[in-house]
Amino acid sequence: MSPPAADRTNQLLTAPLLPLLLKMASPNAAAFLVQATVNMTEVWYVGQLGKVSLAAMALMFPLLMLTQMLANGAMGGGVTGAVARAMGAHNTDTAERLIWHALAIALVAGFGFLILVLVALEPLLSLMSNDPAVLAQARLYAVILFSGCPLIWSTALLNSVYRGMGNMKFPAMLMFLGAFIQIPLSGTLVLGWFGVPSLGIAGAAVSVITVAAFSNILLIRGLLQDRSPLKLRRSARQLEPSLFASILRVGLPSSISPILTVSTLSGLNIFVGSFGVAALAGYGIGSRIEFLIIPLVFGIGVSMNALVGVNLGAGQVQRAVNIGWVGAGTAAFFTGIGGLAVALWPEAWASIFTDDVQTLASAKGYLQYVGPFFAFQGIGLSLFFASQGAGRMTWPLIAAAVRLMIGIGGGAVLLYGYDASLNMVYLASGIAMVANGVITAGALKMGMWQR
Repeated sequence: MSPPAADRTNQLLTAPLLPLLLKMASPNAAAFLVQATVNMTEVWYVGQLGKVSLAAMALMFPLLMLTQMLANGAMGGGVTGAVARAMGAHNTDTAERLIWHALAIALVAGFGFLILVLVALEPLLSLMSNDPAVLAQARLYAVILFSGCPLIWSTALLNSVYRGMGNMKFPAMLMFLGAFIQIPLSGTLVLGWFGVPSLGIAGAAVSVITVAAFSNILLIRGLLQDRSPLKLRRSARQLEPSLFASILRVGLPSSISPILTVSTLSGLNIFVGSFGVAALAGYGIGSRIEFLIIPLVFGIGVSMNALVGVNLGAGQVQRAVNIGWVGAGTAAFFTGIGGLAVALWPEAWASIFTDDVQTLASAKGYLQYVGPFFAFQGIGLSLFFASQGAGRMTWPLIAAAVRLMIGIGGGAVLLYGYDASLNMVYLASGIAMVANGVITAGALKMGMWQR
């Protein structure tokens, strides 16, 4: 192992946990927060087009989140964990071969997801809305956005390689740079600034693909530099089933959790859609505000993934467990504060994006009834990432399944069995978050990472 790689790995194995975690998480959390701000800015841009466009974006939000969670969280976590374990075992050659395997997975998954979306798009849209104007805009947005899936996937998995080697700063810097480009580009394309013809909601999709292409170039260039602890070498191109397995044995099971999460979001879309276009647009605003807070957990979680992977690779099981508790507590603290802030002052947040009374009412209801439970979302999601580093995904997946059953099953019973209000459907979603966090934390207490 090269001296820079050895020094970085030794720090991950010996440094005090909370300062180390905060140091690693800070650039990621800041970068993910900036990216979430980009997403919220796009919601504001689309909001200027009217509630039909907001509703169309809300329909596609679960699919966009599925793409990002699968690429960045599930399979990306598998890549980060595999690279981190190889680095912890001082096996640089294996870690460099894993880069090529990550790229191969990105291409296959990216094109596969594109095909799946194109095939399933119409049936999904017909379930969630019957408004022709909303469906037309959602269809246009989806076709353009998901044509860039291979680029989105390769960006995510290459970022995960950097995180696996303990380099949190470069992916963070790249996200800052992407935001600097995407915010004005999206506004120009969506609203027609500077004399450019307005593309409407399609402009938001074009800006995402453009930034993903730019990010890929810089990520690959970084892996070709002499100073990189891991390098993209032609001599490491040979693909091996065992190295695919080291990624996929975590990435594939981890993919179940985002699918369950997005199934929950899609079910909520169906429930909320039955209350009309304004309710759907308001839910879209509320859920996007939630994902302004979640990036804090992503920043902490991807750092936990690398830390747990390196320490387990070096045989330091108890230190890995301690990382889980420190990280989960930190995530709960920050998301809890954020959740209470949006629950106590929902109109201050929601009114940024719309002044439509019915849309505001729906957004406020979501924030008031779900926001108080964000801390449990922080616990569950942070331990999900940490479990990827451990290569132990059973309990996080069980927790995600229970969340789906409570959120969708409970919401369906309330809505169709008792003719409940929209806010009661939102409450079921919040209670589902509690179950997810409690089950995952309980499993860590019972030793879910013990080999």
